[in-house]
Amino acid sequence: MPDTPDIPALRPDPIRATDDAARALARDLIANARFGALGVIDPETGFPAVTRIALGAGPQGGLWSLVSGLSAHSRALRADPRAGLLLGEPGPKGDPLTHPRLSLQVEARPLPHSDAGFDATRARWLADHPKARLYIDLPDFFFVEFMLLGGRLNGGFARAYRLSPADLAP
Repeated sequence: MPDTPDIPALRPDPIRATDDAARALARDLIANARFGALGVIDPETGFPAVTRIALGAGPQGGLWSLVSGLSAHSRALRADPRAGLLLGEPGPKGDPLTHPRLSLQVEARPLPHSDAGFDATRARWLADHPKARLYIDLPDFFFVEFMLLGGRLNGGFARAYRLSPADLAP
């Protein structure tokens, strides 16, 4: 491991007990997410890779994306479906670190075009992302559902929480 500067000793665990307000904030960030930062492990290098993707709900809710099979992140998800998603954006004013953000641990599950739910997923996606009409039917594009395995919510200064799948469920 390379030399690192001295890191100050940390105080006791700063994570608060998860409460209804934290659950509601996390669920709101998920429900309103239209894009997010997706972190994957590049199968060629073994290093993390991060990209921005479009997000939205499926016909029964959940968190979905439409991705190109030609993208590096789709190749990475095929090799290892575990990923991270970061949701939430800084507001127009103030320190970006004071705005809520949610880091999710997810597992990507592709939806084959032959699946019975494909047409409903396509219709829901187009209702929320009408500009996707330009590329949604290209042969390399497919839907991915992100199964929520857990998360870490930073609701602003001194408001950090660990969240279980049950905490994240609508």
